[in-house]
Amino acid sequence: MENKKLLELKGISKYFSRGEIEEIKALDNVYLDVYPEDYITVIGSNGAGKTTLLNIIAGVFPPEPGGKIIINGKDITRLSEYRRAYYVGRVYQDPRVGTAAKMTIEENMAMALLRGQKRSLGFASNSHRRELFRNALEPLGLNLENRLNALVGTLSGGQRQALALVMATLSKPSLLLLDEHVATLDPNTAQIVLDLTEMVVKNDKITTIMITHNMEMAIRHGSRLIMMHKGGILVDLNREQKANLTVSDLIEAFKRASGDEFDDDSVLLRSD
Repeated sequence: MENKKLLELKGISKYFSRGEIEEIKALDNVYLDVYPEDYITVIGSNGAGKTTLLNIIAGVFPPEPGGKIIINGKDITRLSEYRRAYYVGRVYQDPRVGTAAKMTIEENMAMALLRGQKRSLGFASNSHRRELFRNALEPLGLNLENRLNALVGTLSGGQRQALALVMATLSKPSLLLLDEHVATLDPNTAQIVLDLTEMVVKNDKITTIMITHNMEMAIRHGSRLIMMHKGGILVDLNREQKANLTVSDLIEAFKRASGDEFDDDSVLLRSD
C-alpha cells in the first residue's frame, strides 16, 4: 500500500520585489512530497531558497498564485501563520527567537502548549501542566525541569535552543521545521542540541525538515537529504542513497544535476 503523504508542496514559487529591477525568484515551481517520520536535511548555498521554503510552509508569506500546500490531506495554503502553527512547529537559528526572555520557562511552555489555538485567560499553568512540562524537559538532561520559574533570558544559548525544541514539539504538531537551529552555537553545544534533536524526533516520531549550511551535517543526520539551488530541488536522496555518501559524492551529484560548479566554500568549511 502506498505510504500516505504528510506534506505536499505543489508548484510552489515565490518572487520578491516582483516587477522591479531587484526582482528575485526565491522559489521556482517546487514540488515536494514528505512522508510520515521523514527526517529531511536540506542543504544549499546562500540564496538557494532554503529558508524561503520553510517560511512558505510555516505561512510567513504565501506562495505565488497556483501553488498549494497540503498537510495530512488538508489544503492549508490560505491559512494564516498563526493558524498554521497548529500543524507546524519551528525552531529558528537565533536562540532568542521563539522564546520570551522576560517570561519564565513555565510561562513559555504554557504559551507553546496552546500554539495555533485561540488564546484565553485559561492558558496559565496548573499542576497537571506543570507535570507535563517537567516530563517533557527531563529527557534533555539539562535540569530545566527543576527550573520552571527561571527567566528564559538567564539560560545559555544551548539551553534556550533545547527549550525552543521542546516548545516546538509540545503540542505534537504534524511537522517540525528546524531553520539552521545550531548555526549560532559553539561546536560542542551544537552537537549537544543536535543529539537532543535526534532524541526528540525519534521519541515523538515527528516528521522533520532541517536546514543546515554544513554538508557533513546534512549527510550525517536524518533519513533523507535534499539539495537546493536557485530556488529548486536538485538532489533528493533517501536513507539508502545517503548511507555511505561523502561530501565529494554530494558535490559531484550537484554538478551532474546543475551543470555548475559548487563554489560556496562556506557550506564546505563551516563546522556548525
